[in-house]
Amino acid sequence: MANELGSNLIINGSNPKHIAIIMDGNGRWAQKRMMPRIMGHHAGVKAVRKIVEYCAKQNIEVLSLFAFSSENWRRPKEEVSLLMELFMNTLKTQVDKLDKNNIRLRIIGDKAAFPEKLQEKIRAAEAQTAQNDGLTLLIAANYGGRWDITQAAQKIAAGIKAGQIQEQDITEELINSHLVTADLPEPDLFIRSGGEERVSNFLLWQLAYTEFFFTDVLWPEFDQAMMQKAIDSFKSRQRRFGHTGEQVIDKRIL
Repeated sequence: MANELGSNLIINGSNPKHIAIIMDGNGRWAQKRMMPRIMGHHAGVKAVRKIVEYCAKQNIEVLSLFAFSSENWRRPKEEVSLLMELFMNTLKTQVDKLDKNNIRLRIIGDKAAFPEKLQEKIRAAEAQTAQNDGLTLLIAANYGGRWDITQAAQKIAAGIKAGQIQEQDITEELINSHLVTADLPEPDLFIRSGGEERVSNFLLWQLAYTEFFFTDVLWPEFDQAMMQKAIDSFKSRQRRFGHTGEQVIDKRIL
């Protein structure tokens, strides 16, 4: 019966395997303190370190962080330039710590748009941590959910043109296998800080059955206690995946 109803069925109390976060509010945090917006991003990096450490201790399998969207290029050029510099410096200073703590780093998104030096640093960081089997830290940079689905469609189209894929072969599973997160579990819990309540083109396909948690707390102030609050909220929910509540309660389906 378990196979018939699906292996993803979860009863209350389980920890999320995969947490995805939009870290919103860095700029507003700085502006409230009469500081340049980039100082908010620096403060946001400090918050990231604490949350990564906490998730590793909680045995979360995957933590996905939306660092820079494909739409963020529309921001003022000076801010974008400073964000690129911050990204580079963070990679330089944090990769050894991630490696030491058995954390695997992966960067998803259209990395070809970044300066070559940053691309080299990304490749080196991913290679250095590739064999680690603890927490997988997924950083979405120049990423968009629509871009992800589009690049998957392009790969499938190329397969059809090459005669490797037939039209009848196109299924949800095939599309999913061409997304940049194909080898990872889909997010169980999506968190957005900063008071906004939208997904902003983040992991659009992957969030189909994800539980959402929104908070007004600005990202630099998002601490381990708030993370635990989000996890506790998730654990209190009944995830049905299309089934009825009675089916979930009926332990015979497990």
